[in-house]
Amino acid sequence: MAQQHLDPPTDPTAGPTGDALAGYLRAQATEFLRSLRQHRETGAGGGTPARAESRVGENGVDDSGDAALALRRSARRISGTLHTFRPLLDTDWSEGMRPELAWLSGTLAREHAYAARLERLLLALHRLSGSSVFPTQPGGAGNAGTGPRSQPGVPERGNLTVGAAKAGALLERQLTLARTRAHSAALQALGSSRFHAVADSVAVLASEVPLTSAAATADLRPLAAAAEERLCDAVAALPLITAGHPYNAEALIHGLSPDPAPHPQDGPWHQVRLLLRLHRYAREVLYGEDAPVDVRLLTAGQALNRHRDASEAAAAAAAAARTPRIAPATAYALGVLHADQRHEVEAARFAFQQSWQKQTVGTP
Repeated sequence: MAQQHLDPPTDPTAGPTGDALAGYLRAQATEFLRSLRQHRETGAGGGTPARAESRVGENGVDDSGDAALALRRSARRISGTLHTFRPLLDTDWSEGMRPELAWLSGTLAREHAYAARLERLLLALHRLSGSSVFPTQPGGAGNAGTGPRSQPGVPERGNLTVGAAKAGALLERQLTLARTRAHSAALQALGSSRFHAVADSVAVLASEVPLTSAAATADLRPLAAAAEERLCDAVAALPLITAGHPYNAEALIHGLSPDPAPHPQDGPWHQVRLLLRLHRYAREVLYGEDAPVDVRLLTAGQALNRHRDASEAAAAAAAAARTPRIAPATAYALGVLHADQRHEVEAARFAFQQSWQKQTVGTP
């Protein structure tokens, strides 16, 4: 597949320099600090892990969840920008800060990921069972272990529906426990000296960006183009021919294998998702607030997000199926659920391929 630049800057003369990079980093650092202040004001940043609760604002939105999301978003953008434009930044400072931001972002992401995974799996069980089985609310202590509920007068589908309720209850117990632990870990992280060191570094960044002496006149476009090139190379290495059909039977070979290692096909796709995100951040640096919205890039990113969600959900179903002494009907339902999510993985790969071909080939 021919590699073409996705959407290079159109200015053929002077490109953005270190001033644009510094301005972007200061803006993201300011957003980080604002989100941290909001997170603390909602009460989610303090207290003991067992008692801390998210706060719901007047508009019915979980304010602490929104603040945590914004905190993660700005941390990812700072970290990604430090990576892409590292030749223009103080090496010791940027190399020391990047892994700390990645640690923070990853720690804050886990609670939401477990909740979303549980919701995805319970909805899939509902769909696959073909009955009026409604998933319980993720994280609801009163519903834990009770399983889905059925309405009378709706036909059911044998072993899958019989096992679906128990499979849903098992998944809810396991993923709710994981979510609770992730919540505690996030609270502990936000109260740690390690986090305070990160916050202090970001506070300094909000006013002073440690650029190299050459950054003042350096054109940012070659470094942004290098990030794009890395993305194109990673996509070129993907088995897009295999993804040329919505479903790839080979992806199910490792289905419920006793080996708990990640699915061997998923790693390169997750890497492309990361590189696509770095490319998007580089475009934000180049264009600033006037960065055009590239719908094609957005579509490709959404497909890769679905790929990530489905692959992790499939792994959770497989892990639940390995639970000792579960009933055969439960194991059967979990096996069907795992296969369903692997099919979702392949459908997401197919959607990405369709989107990417439009990006690289395009229209005159």
